[in-house]
Amino acid sequence: MKTKKILWWLAIASFGIMVPFMAPYFTLDPAGSRVPVAPGTVQYPALLAHILFAFIALVSGFLQFADRIRLRNPKLHRNLGKAYVASVFLSGLMSLVPLSCIENFAKAASFLALAILWLFTSWKGYRAAVKHRIEEHRVWMVRSFGMTLVAVSGRLVVPLLLLAYYVLHGFSLPEGREKMVEEVLNANLWVGIVLNFAIVEWIVLRRMKGNQASGR
Repeated sequence: MKTKKILWWLAIASFGIMVPFMAPYFTLDPAGSRVPVAPGTVQYPALLAHILFAFIALVSGFLQFADRIRLRNPKLHRNLGKAYVASVFLSGLMSLVPLSCIENFAKAASFLALAILWLFTSWKGYRAAVKHRIEEHRVWMVRSFGMTLVAVSGRLVVPLLLLAYYVLHGFSLPEGREKMVEEVLNANLWVGIVLNFAIVEWIVLRRMKGNQASGR
């Protein structure tokens, strides 16, 4: 019951954060893009595809953890899993297209690292499912979904990073507010990756200990 409540609150927070973030892209106007893209190129369509498939991965990923579906309707669970993996691969590949427009190297590297981790963990989870290694499949899919949620955690930590920046600079803004925001937005994705990785591995280790204790 506790896990279900956590998933519900996590889903509410995720959609509450991601839907407003996606709002500027509903107009299909490149001028409203939060990521700088070169006009007249495939970068904006690729960015739209990345966001769309990432949202599908978010929805199908949460549904993958619903016991009502997983236990009572295994066929639907498998189909949702296929939709999740397909969405991750399409979104992950599309995210590579606009990378050249990101001027800050650290920020571009964080997007690249996230794409690689997202694709790798999803591929490992899919291969384990194909080979009917169910427990291994579950572990890798938890890791994959942890990478899916970096889009959420990376935005949740922004206020904390702004506070940390202010404190670390002696409660002053030597280069102004704009520089502070710029620095934070160049680092928040890295923080989201590390934070989610740590949480997921804690969950995985806890699950392994539980399985060992029960003799599984």
